[in-house]
Amino acid sequence: MLHKTNRSLAVATYNIHKGFSHFNQRMVVHHLRDRLRVLGADVVFLQEVVGHNALHAKNHEHWPASPQHEFLADQMWTDFAYGKNAVYKEGHHGNAILSRYPIVRWDNEDISTNLIEQRGLLHAEMAVPGWDENLHCVCVHLGLFARARRRQVESVCERIESLVPHRAPLVLAGDFNDWRDKASDPLALLGVHEVFETLNGRLARTFPARLPILRLDRIYVRGFEVRSTKIHRGIGWARLSDHAALAANLALT
Repeated sequence: MLHKTNRSLAVATYNIHKGFSHFNQRMVVHHLRDRLRVLGADVVFLQEVVGHNALHAKNHEHWPASPQHEFLADQMWTDFAYGKNAVYKEGHHGNAILSRYPIVRWDNEDISTNLIEQRGLLHAEMAVPGWDENLHCVCVHLGLFARARRRQVESVCERIESLVPHRAPLVLAGDFNDWRDKASDPLALLGVHEVFETLNGRLARTFPARLPILRLDRIYVRGFEVRSTKIHRGIGWARLSDHAALAANLALT
């Protein structure tokens, strides 16, 4: 049997707005790195991560030389995966997963449904010391249009059903853009439950960060007990992104 200390997992999800403050007023990626460390998460799910942008590098003196996911991981998270989704003339951005544990394999699946929004599903599998099954982590940033989101949720479900063993611990997190809460019902068929809804009876309000109204960001889990949750908001966080960051402490069941 695993020791209790080895059964815990701290996770967080955050739409980092490409490293710029609300309304793109300031580059905040350096402050963002400091804040992410405060979360103390073992695995971090990030959306709107810039892999490369020649224009930003030219216009901002202290723009990191490395891709944002590598810059943010620094020495805190030894492994990371990045899924390039939106590609344009100056560069590209997408989703990223930062991990304290070895990522043994990962894949980025294109789940775009139209030419306007380029969306992806980043799936990483990690070997956590002492666990019988590998940990599966899926990071998503769904579209703005309801029809697109429905199809994208179907793609998420299909991938998890086909590639994630039912006994394996699973965390599905990200920006679902689902202000009408239409995603939870089809996802429930996977056997997952949302961490904030589990403990508080409702999903977390995360957008806009200064005065959160919409419940856009989620952390769904399978194979875990939810110990605690937290919404990271307030002036300090609101200066970093238009979304609030979510965190949860889990225990393997």
